Amino acid sequence: MSKRTTSFDLATIVISNNVSQPLHRQLYDSLRAAVLNGQLTSGSRLPSTRDLCAALSVSRNTVVTAFDQLIAEGYLESRVGDGTYVSQALPDAQLSVKRRQEPQHSPSKPVTPIFSQRFHAIAQSPPGFTDDEGETRPFRTGTPGLNEFPVRPWARLIAHHWRRASSKLLGYGSEIGYRPLRQAIADYLGAARGARCTPDQLIITSGSQDALNLVTLLLLNSGDAVWMEEPGYRGARAAFHTAGANVIPVPVDQEGLNIEAGIARQPNARMVYVTPSHQYPMGVTMSLTRRLALIDWAKRAGAWIVEDDYDSEYRYGGRPLSSLQGLDDAGRVLYIGTFSKVLFPALRLGYLVVPEPLVDGFRAVLRTMQHHLPGVEQAVLTDFIVEGHFARHIRQMRLLYAERQQVLLASVANELGDKLTIGMTEAGLHVTGLLRQEVDDRTVSTAAYRLGIEAPALSTYCLGTFERGGLVLGYAGLSPAKIKDGVHILHQAIDSVM
Repeated sequence: MSKRTTSFDLATIVISNNVSQPLHRQLYDSLRAAVLNGQLTSGSRLPSTRDLCAALSVSRNTVVTAFDQLIAEGYLESRVGDGTYVSQALPDAQLSVKRRQEPQHSPSKPVTPIFSQRFHAIAQSPPGFTDDEGETRPFRTGTPGLNEFPVRPWARLIAHHWRRASSKLLGYGSEIGYRPLRQAIADYLGAARGARCTPDQLIITSGSQDALNLVTLLLLNSGDAVWMEEPGYRGARAAFHTAGANVIPVPVDQEGLNIEAGIARQPNARMVYVTPSHQYPMGVTMSLTRRLALIDWAKRAGAWIVEDDYDSEYRYGGRPLSSLQGLDDAGRVLYIGTFSKVLFPALRLGYLVVPEPLVDGFRAVLRTMQHHLPGVEQAVLTDFIVEGHFARHIRQMRLLYAERQQVLLASVANELGDKLTIGMTEAGLHVTGLLRQEVDDRTVSTAAYRLGIEAPALSTYCLGTFERGGLVLGYAGLSPAKIKDGVHILHQAIDSVM
């Protein structure tokens, strides 16, 4: 068999001692590029390692190392007693012709992504905020006053548990969460929210969205009808769309969800999602009459009620109202709570209270899903609650947030007048203001964002068209000075549109 020697010009190999990259890597890159761009074709014989190291003035070990790597990756093949060749297995025609037709280093053809149906369902409900790596922008919703968090007692508890970390905390733990934490939450919910539950009914989650996803996974089939508050929380809407549910928008008025409207639109819905203590985003509280009517309908229809109690701790006019779950005598309510709003979002802990008949089913699925959360953080949170830090923090933040809300209301009234009308609210970490009838809220929201303000458009919380546009403004994470500055900038954004 005749040897096919290479016509490869060794002058194209550029290696230098003046760069940080090792010589063998430089040689590897040059030879690999020569194969890919067609200068070295399949079957071409390379110079011997001895000849090549003499020609390039490098050590033989440098050449051997580069050859070995190229052989290992399939670019070259070694034939005993015959030398080193470019691999016969390479698609030589495709490599060389393609490279000659296209300029070297030309950008590759962009890949067209083909996403799943679940992706498109989620994309129908954009979150309305950007990543949270920088300083909190006015008026980002869902962000508490992080600078006021009691770091010292939390750090002390963390240090305590890590010094005495046991296999119980460092292992996987229970699929429904750390039992002492479930006990502490059950005690708290009974005292503060009028809830009726045992620790076995509690599931620790990584937040309220995780809880929503679990509920839809276990209780909804594709095509099931779900009542959704209109306007309503976009995260819930995304969870229901992802599950393939038929989301039925039900209007909200001054008494909360309109039960009669829901029955008229879909009397046999499988589930209803509500935020009765502080409706998101309008801020109204569901009346007792509506609460009892909703529970009565759920019993008759065999429907599930998902009660999202995301920030009920922050009520500035009297005690928080009792939960729907506490009124439920038929086991139809699943209750969701989170520590993201009352402590800090990065904790990523929340909880779900399920009716007793559902407990075994949830546990079985969670066990299959390997649903385990960090043990030490759960233990720290347990002590934080039991030692009284949690209740003390809520009391302090309730006073602080009430002051910040008043600053926002006064600033809007003084600077914006009738351009943005905010109804009085006695709870929560945000307010919703209505714009003039002729002003498009999405255009205002976009203009505000360009100026550094996050003020989601009220219409984006609706499946249908809303009679009047508005803006949702969070204030809990902002100092009074930042609130006033933010309102001034928001004024500029509204004026630019009007």
